Amino acid sequence: MELLCALSISLAIVIMHYSCTLHPPGGATALIYVIGSEKIQALGWLYPFTPIAIGALLMLLVALFINNLSQNEKRYYPTYWI
Repeated sequence: MELLCALSISLAIVIMHYSCTLHPPGGATALIYVIGSEKIQALGWLYPFTPIAIGALLMLLVALFINNLSQNEKRYYPTYWI
């Protein structure tokens, strides 16, 4: 089990390094999948996309809400949706 944990994090770091997308939670996501319960492992390839998609969507919604609260016209984001 320890070898599989180390291998999952190592492979995640190598892939992120070569794709120039180094992001520490990527290694944690790989580790959680390896040491996680059977429910997590049953998700298969859906597991990494679920937290990533939900996190990106939440950050986008918060950014849109906060940026559009401003009274400054130049701060509205995105300008082409308005």
